[in-house]
Amino acid sequence: MSQWLADVTLWLTANPEWLGLAIFLIACTECLAIVGILVPGTLLLFAVAVLAGNGALTLSETLALAYCGGLLGDLLSYATGRYFHQDIRRLPGLRHHPEWMAGAELYFQRYGIASLLVGRFIGPLRPMLPMIAGMLNMPFGRFVLVSLLASTGWVVAYLLPGWTTGAALRLPLPAGFWPQAAVLAAGLAALLLLSVHDSLGERRRASWIAAGLSLLLLFGVFIGWPRLDQLDHGLLALVQEQRSASLDTLMVLITRLGDFHSQLAVAALLCLILLLTRQWRALLFGGGALLTTALANGALKALFARHRPDVLLEPLNSFSLPSGHSSAAFAFFLALGVLAGRGQPARLRLAWLLLASLPAMAIALSRVYLGVHWPSDIIAGALLAGGLCALSLSLTQWSTPLPALPARVWWLILPACLGLLGAIATWQLSEGVLLYRY
Repeated sequence: MSQWLADVTLWLTANPEWLGLAIFLIACTECLAIVGILVPGTLLLFAVAVLAGNGALTLSETLALAYCGGLLGDLLSYATGRYFHQDIRRLPGLRHHPEWMAGAELYFQRYGIASLLVGRFIGPLRPMLPMIAGMLNMPFGRFVLVSLLASTGWVVAYLLPGWTTGAALRLPLPAGFWPQAAVLAAGLAALLLLSVHDSLGERRRASWIAAGLSLLLLFGVFIGWPRLDQLDHGLLALVQEQRSASLDTLMVLITRLGDFHSQLAVAALLCLILLLTRQWRALLFGGGALLTTALANGALKALFARHRPDVLLEPLNSFSLPSGHSSAAFAFFLALGVLAGRGQPARLRLAWLLLASLPAMAIALSRVYLGVHWPSDIIAGALLAGGLCALSLSLTQWSTPLPALPARVWWLILPACLGLLGAIATWQLSEGVLLYRY
């Protein structure tokens, strides 16, 4: 397999004119029923994204090609299920591996639309769920809307890391960039791998371990941030290279969703709904995570007093470490992810957390794009929020696990909170999004 991957990568390096088509086809294959289970699409996508970031394609071109390819794979899978219905079980591959369909069918029947959103980030389920949706006659319009949304998060999660790696290899970065990046990446990888391992193993202390590791790594960032100078400058230069007038407006709109008043409003709405529906333990968890994150962020900013990048013509007066937008966004969306995953299998709980992290990541990255924060600022904000969310969850379920929210409560929370964020975005557009000055 490694030799085959090396041969494909070598050929595409020598023939970059085929790279765009390769990204489209690999993304389509990764999301295609049955085939997506057999082909190591995730590894291939990372490899071709690295090649694209090395100068062959822009970030927007790379994401657009993968998005269209993944969407086509979804539609073909849905059409296959809709055409064959129950006879699909007799198709080659499925006839000898009924377990491929059994798990996907169970998840779809149990979680419906949510299974398509969350299952997009679970390898064995990703190519099978659209086919199951077609087989069970999910309305086509509803499927397309869900697929459009799920594909957006999926393409960013699966293509952005590879493209960024390729771009970093291409740029003339400071001499100490890679050692610093390796140390930070190793710490984050250890945190994620250990947390995922403990969660999949259903270990009772998984949330305690995740909290401890997050806060320990956060402590390391605080102690070592003066030594991350080359990493910060290198990543900031990489991001600033992608600047464009149209993207500026979008990024300002995204960053406004992480402003203090926006996050305060949506956090208050979440806590109010939990209060009115008498979900006391969920309120204790969510309110505790959001409040402690906000207080800790303010205290740490005052303690470290780190100045912001000099990209802005009129720099903001407050300090930058950790990023308040990053910590607030991750605290809110991770709290939603935790509440959504209660009572579900470990794989789905982790997928909910990954899905919830995507909008928070967009808000955090917008701060680096706009030159308001250093990359280590937003990493520190994410670690602070993740550690305190995990700690709040651990304390909330000290004696008994946090129960799942009733469906009626969850389907009240999700539309209300997302609707409020949408209303804030609409208001920003109607008023005219005020750009930061550069």
